[in-house]
Order: sequence, then C-alpha cells, then structure tokens
Amino acid sequence: MLIGGIEAGGTKFVCAVGDENGNIIDKVSFLTRQPDETLDEVKKFFDNHPIEALGVGSFGPVDLNKDSQSFGTILNTPKPKWKNYNLLGRLKKDFHIPLSLDTDVNAACLGEYKYGIGSDVKSCLYITVGTGIGAGLVQEGNTFQGKNHSEMGHILVQQHSDDFSFNGSCPYHGTCLEGLASGTAIEARYGKKGILLADDEKVWEMEAFYLAQAILNYFVMLSPERIIIGGGVMKQQNLYAIVRENFLELMNGYLEVENVDELIVAPSLEDEQGIKGAIALTI
Repeated sequence: MLIGGIEAGGTKFVCAVGDENGNIIDKVSFLTRQPDETLDEVKKFFDNHPIEALGVGSFGPVDLNKDSQSFGTILNTPKPKWKNYNLLGRLKKDFHIPLSLDTDVNAACLGEYKYGIGSDVKSCLYITVGTGIGAGLVQEGNTFQGKNHSEMGHILVQQHSDDFSFNGSCPYHGTCLEGLASGTAIEARYGKKGILLADDEKVWEMEAFYLAQAILNYFVMLSPERIIIGGGVMKQQNLYAIVRENFLELMNGYLEVENVDELIVAPSLEDEQGIKGAIALTI
C-alpha cells in the first residue's frame, strides 16, 4: 500500500510517498509560494504515484475542528495569501482518497513516536524551535487535538533579568516563549542569525533559560515520558545539556526525574520526522 504524506510548512513543502512501516520511497521538497501555485506542484508530484491515502501535517494555525464550517482552513497566519485558505478543501478536490489532517508538530511527534526515539514509550512531546515555536503530543499512538490547533509556543515565561530591554518578537504577545526563544527572537535581539552566534555562550545560556521554563510547564501539566526538541535552533548541539541542567534546577526535586538525558532528547529521524509522521497519520 502506497501512502502519501505532506509536510506543509510556512517556508517549504515536503511531499513523499511511503509505506506503513515508515519507509520513504520517493520525496520532493519545494518552497512554499502562493497557495494555488504550491498545491499545483503537490498534485503534480502525487499524480506520478498511485497513493491510496494522504496524510498532511500543516503549519498554522489551521482549523482542526471537524464540526466547524472552516475545518481544514489556514486561519490567522502571518502569510497573507494563505490566511483563510481552505487547504483541506483544495486537497479533497485534487485527491479522491482518504485524507488525514493534523498540525505539523503533531505529525513530527507521531513520526518520532512510531519510527524514532519515542518508539519505546507510551507518550512523548515534540517541540520544534525554529522561526517559530510549536509543540505536539502523542499518547499511546494518538496525537492530541483539542477544540483546535494547539499553540504551545505562545505560553508565557519569566523574562531573564538581562533581557528586560527586549520587547520580544511575537506580534501578538511580545514576550511569550516564541517571542523570546524562537530563531526570529534571537535574530531580533542580537541583530544576527543564531548560526552566526554559535560561539557566544551567553546567547545559548539565555536560550536554555527560556526553553527549560517551557519544558517544566509542559512536564508538570502533561507528564510525557519523553520530550524531543528539534528545529533549526537546536542544531546548536550544546543546548541540550544546558536545557537539561536548567530544567532540573527549576524542578528543584518537586517531581522525580529518573534520567534527564533520556527524558529530554534530540530527534533521531534526521529531519524526516515530519514527513514520516504525516504518512503515519493515515494508519
């Protein structure tokens, strides 16, 4: 059985064909352009493959409420041409097969849960730290969906004492987690992209300060067995150790953490967790 997957990102789309065992047979990626132009390219790729189902992990916010008249529509995105675009409606028009839709981070979490570093636990949280910040949760094989698109990147955290002059980069909440710790926030604060600040320890100590607060919040609320942190910012490999250290300090012994190195980990699927998870949404 051939299954299609779409990792629909704000920057790029990844389309792939695979099977229920997580094997990728063919894959293509291209820049996210205007909606119809982008979806035309999606259709062109899948026209060459006899897929029997299609899973989509989408950027958002996207309406996931199946009882809503706008189910499957991209909502208040900063990408103006995509705002109020009926993504699921267009895909249903192009593909007369079963379609499954979820958030991009839920799909990435599902990919790691089924085929990667989360495959030995019953619950895991996936956090992506890149241009923005988002998180998804899988519990016993099911992605968590509330009434609508979960936005865990917009939780409020305490601002670092050396960071009070920074107003944050989030246009809605200023100093929420995304406004303080995303790649966009790093560039806004220092005037340089994170990749150009790799040797500046203070940059990553502050980044870990914010991420550790978020992880503490997620951990005490959701109690996941594994927390996977991915995204472009986390290519700074020394961040993991500093985040773990900050997390334990904040926890202060309140809840037992048996092995923080096994609790807070990096992804294992080499940037294919999103597309493999999109395929897995159909299974």
